[in-house]
Amino acid sequence: MSRLSIGFIGTGRIAQALISGLSHDPNIVICGYDKSHDALHSVALQYNVQAEESIEGLARDVSIIILSVKPYQVAEVMGELKHALHGEHLIISVAAGISTGFIEANAPEGSRVIRVMPNTPAFVGEGMTALCKGAHATADDLLAAEQIFNAIGKTAVIDESGMDAATAVSGSGPAYMFRIIDSLAEGGEECGLDRQTAQLLAAQTMLGAAKMVLSGRKSPEDLVREVTTPGGTTEAGLKAMDEHEVRQALVETVKAAASRSKELMK
Repeated sequence: MSRLSIGFIGTGRIAQALISGLSHDPNIVICGYDKSHDALHSVALQYNVQAEESIEGLARDVSIIILSVKPYQVAEVMGELKHALHGEHLIISVAAGISTGFIEANAPEGSRVIRVMPNTPAFVGEGMTALCKGAHATADDLLAAEQIFNAIGKTAVIDESGMDAATAVSGSGPAYMFRIIDSLAEGGEECGLDRQTAQLLAAQTMLGAAKMVLSGRKSPEDLVREVTTPGGTTEAGLKAMDEHEVRQALVETVKAAASRSKELMK
């Protein structure tokens, strides 16, 4: 990665995960601004981030600005940021449901915007980030954003029309996985395991299963067939899942989250 100057507006959980992943690269200068002076001070000390006193000051010191604030805060932030922007700035937004068009409309004409949706496994270097570019962003801008977010896991470039779905699958997805792990552990506990062991079995099994899918050699359904013996324990478990319509419940879970992502723009 060539030398970059990156400024974070908002230093919450996702920002901290990304800062943690980037802070080991000597070619990156990181600045931060947060309304909470205590939060900013803590992040500055922990990750050697240059604390900025204002949004305008941050914009003067960096070429890439990452909007890591809540969706409802984006309009207010852009109101403060707009007059400090110039043609050299690349704006990257992690705000769920906020389109590149909305940010462009609140920025100087021709502003380059990349929209991303990372997730919380970024904290352990296993994040999944979907990216799309706005009307004026270039291929080089997209590559720069990919390089930044590859520091905390994997990336996928998609059309903006797919961002609500990506938010539902991977942005909100960790919560679904946590719920599944917790449920599997509860089942193990009811069958006689202690909670700690059951949770370890469930979590490590999910991690291993995910790695098998990511290897790309076989589809999830192919892997299901491989591990399922007629009349065996796995078949019995899958039958119970089907009887309780677990598959459809998860499909509806994603659809509900995607619908809410769409509503955030209204």
